[in-house]
Amino acid sequence: MAKPKPWEVGDELWAVVEPLLPRHQRRVRHPGRKRLDDRLVLQGILFVLHTGISWEHLPQELGYGSGMTCWRRLAEWQRAGVRQRLHEVLLDRLRAADALDFSRAAVDSSHVRALKRGAQTGPSPVDRARAGSKHHLITDATGIPLAVIVTGGNRNDVTQLLPLLEAIPPVRGKPGRPRRRPDAVLADRGYDHDKYRRLVRDLGIQPLIARRGAEHGSGLGRQRWVVERAFALLHHFRRLRIRWEVRVDIHQAFLSLGCALICWRRLNSLR
Repeated sequence: MAKPKPWEVGDELWAVVEPLLPRHQRRVRHPGRKRLDDRLVLQGILFVLHTGISWEHLPQELGYGSGMTCWRRLAEWQRAGVRQRLHEVLLDRLRAADALDFSRAAVDSSHVRALKRGAQTGPSPVDRARAGSKHHLITDATGIPLAVIVTGGNRNDVTQLLPLLEAIPPVRGKPGRPRRRPDAVLADRGYDHDKYRRLVRDLGIQPLIARRGAEHGSGLGRQRWVVERAFALLHHFRRLRIRWEVRVDIHQAFLSLGCALICWRRLNSLR
């Protein structure tokens, strides 16, 4: 049996995704051309995410529809909140399987070039002031993505520490109240600011943030590397290595899909 391609949506994944998609009501009068199957379109979107190919070059022989059809469907699902709900459902399943560790979280950011500019771009301080964006990511203690945010490439990392913590969705999967807050958050010297340490403590979270000028060897790196691994997994999706989308919501949709796929793979590894 041939090994399935990474962008092919299996029955188990489709059973998770399908209930989250908005229902399309076809017009009775003048219905027009029949709408392409959602599962095929999703495979087209994932093909673009995995390969980094431009929308207009999506091969028609794959049967996933045109690039514009896939783009429109991704925008439609983004407006309907599908990507966020998918990520939340998978986080719930991971927590139910005791695969989430809220004892600590790790945060970091990564620069990507934004060749077509657009919202949430800015002159990158690490790329000769070329237009770029930043991916700000927070993971649990094992490296599972909890939330991701896009900003301009010139935004200071520490300014997104609180928004990242607030972006963690309520994670269910166990009896009792959903879990939203880690016990502690780990960060490198780019987040060294006493004001933000106080704000993090106000949320009931212990800030474990390296201080500028302090000698290396604090031991934080032995725990914080999981977020760097999560970035490596995200940027394995070629579409996320460079920001090609002018619209930031489309780029955010790709990012969230990448996070959801990492969660799905972790779930499968538990079986």
